[in-house]
Amino acid sequence: MTMLARLSGVSKTFANGTLALRSLDLNIGDGEFLTLLGPSGCGKSTALRLLAGLMPPSEGTVSWKAGATPEIGFVFQEPTLMPWASVFDNVWLPLRLRNQSRKTATKEIEQALALVGLGDVAHVYPRELSGGMKMRASIARALVTHPPLLLLDEPFAALDEITRFKLNNDLLRLKTELGTTVVFVTHSVFESVYLSSRIAVFSARPGRVIAEIDIPEPLPRDENFRLSPAYAEHCRVVSQALQRAMTDQAA
Repeated sequence: MTMLARLSGVSKTFANGTLALRSLDLNIGDGEFLTLLGPSGCGKSTALRLLAGLMPPSEGTVSWKAGATPEIGFVFQEPTLMPWASVFDNVWLPLRLRNQSRKTATKEIEQALALVGLGDVAHVYPRELSGGMKMRASIARALVTHPPLLLLDEPFAALDEITRFKLNNDLLRLKTELGTTVVFVTHSVFESVYLSSRIAVFSARPGRVIAEIDIPEPLPRDENFRLSPAYAEHCRVVSQALQRAMTDQAA
């Protein structure tokens, strides 16, 4: 697989002295679905923000294919929608920041909303949406610029299990349709196995990758995979790696 991005010897120390990452090495393959899995506070979200360019590493480098950072879509744990703006105008925001008018952006916005199943609620406000619909709107906003890389920081953590399963399926469908590279952060073994082509298991803080586990199952996936012996075996292997991470033992 062609390398899209690489974190090489990356460490991150915050101003309060917290060492979040130490000597992190991680490759992101072009077109893969990579999940970062590990205990709370292990630096998964920090690694995502380093990839997004939201902060610099204290040590090490973040490098990109062809030397240029691609367009990136970022979905946070909270939807972060503007409450005073309609769903349509929330999705318009990234294009508006590029000085694209509402009128000329209409087709792209409508396409992004259709992708996430929100075409019929474009003109309602966030307060009128369920938690799952708010997250769909946030994903549409991240996709409206057609980014080759989508970063998601525990986007479904606060949702009920039924909604979470449905959004997992929708995310896999979008990834298959668009061919986007996805880097996804979660605490859930079961979610990581269901979604990923590869899982990077992080140690306790300061974070580093102690195991990389391939999930060589075809996409898209459905409930048949979730109920299969292969899924159960992958979950067992990943759970064992996560247990090692909890005690910070190298794999």
